[in-house]
Amino acid sequence: MSAYHQTRGNTDSPEKMLSMLLDGAVEVLDIAPDLHDTAIDRYGEVGTWLAENGSPGWEIHSQGSFLLGTVVRPNTETGEYDIDLVCKLPLQRESTTKEELKQRVGDQLVAYRRWKQHQGHTDSPESLESRRRCWTLGYPGFHLDVLPAIPDEDHPPTGILLTDKKLHKWQHSNPLGYADWFRARSELSRALLEKRLVASVAKVPEHHIRSTLQRLIQILKWHCMLFFAADTDNRPPSILLTTLAGRAYRGEDDLFTAVRNVLAAMPRFIEKRGNQWWVPNPAHEEENFTDKWNEYPERRQAFLSWSNEINTIMDNLALSESKGLDVVYSQLIKSFEAGPVMRSFASYGTRMKAQPGQRMGATGLLSTTASGPLRKPNTFYGPHPGARS
Repeated sequence: MSAYHQTRGNTDSPEKMLSMLLDGAVEVLDIAPDLHDTAIDRYGEVGTWLAENGSPGWEIHSQGSFLLGTVVRPNTETGEYDIDLVCKLPLQRESTTKEELKQRVGDQLVAYRRWKQHQGHTDSPESLESRRRCWTLGYPGFHLDVLPAIPDEDHPPTGILLTDKKLHKWQHSNPLGYADWFRARSELSRALLEKRLVASVAKVPEHHIRSTLQRLIQILKWHCMLFFAADTDNRPPSILLTTLAGRAYRGEDDLFTAVRNVLAAMPRFIEKRGNQWWVPNPAHEEENFTDKWNEYPERRQAFLSWSNEINTIMDNLALSESKGLDVVYSQLIKSFEAGPVMRSFASYGTRMKAQPGQRMGATGLLSTTASGPLRKPNTFYGPHPGARS
């Protein structure tokens, strides 16, 4: 019997060790709390400007990964975080065109940036760019993608209509409804509720606390981003991974166990309706997150290749978990970025070294011969007293 198993009672279990290492690695890629708060501050002010200077009833709120708390730093040269916002105007579909809607929002954003610069504010957007679906405001470390929208009268109260990439037709969506669904799935975890209780005593903002579901989705997105680094056209969309993982999650508190169970169960939530592949939006059953699979079969094959790869990685980690940190490190470093993995291992090694009776290997990691081996959306309506002048 190895020394690792002989003293396991005084150390972390293999599952907990892997969970802590994965959590520590993906935490490095998470948006820093101060940058998160800065982003909220910036889009809060943008939302206030739009509400006060546009027509009555304009509102802005976050959507996507930022709203869900599953942001992962992009694998790009700048590493800028991409934050999606919805700017909803109280208009009926028949009263505007998609082009008019986009231009109307853009005109106000141009006016906002001009006002910031005229006032000499140092926090003015560095850039404002018109893209196919949205307007992009650039800031140090992140950019805000503002998507114009109108209410979807067929799906009240939170359904919206967005323009598609070519401004040809309206796209149905419901980001606030989706966030409610995702929050309910996250709260299956008892550990999350315990973290929130501790955080409330320490007065830590709730959005700084990550649930097991949020963390496991960040891991899936991280690996997917690296796996498709040279083939971004076929990379599965974040919303697809998030939906499948959210449906497959069963409240596991241990991160490594949750990742393995979710990966095993995800295929069960991919439907075949006639000759069409379907993964419906939990907040809008008419929206299909695998619609592109039906147009481009190679995208489904790409998803399956990624799924097989990350399942193999997790299986190999499960087999190596009893062999010591050095072996686990060599497995993880093959599939994930070196920087985050190294920082997580260094932190874990320091923690274990500080415990009585622990001995470090030559690599600085625990060897096999040692004595042992993480919300409600911010929505801005009308005049906002916290706006800066």
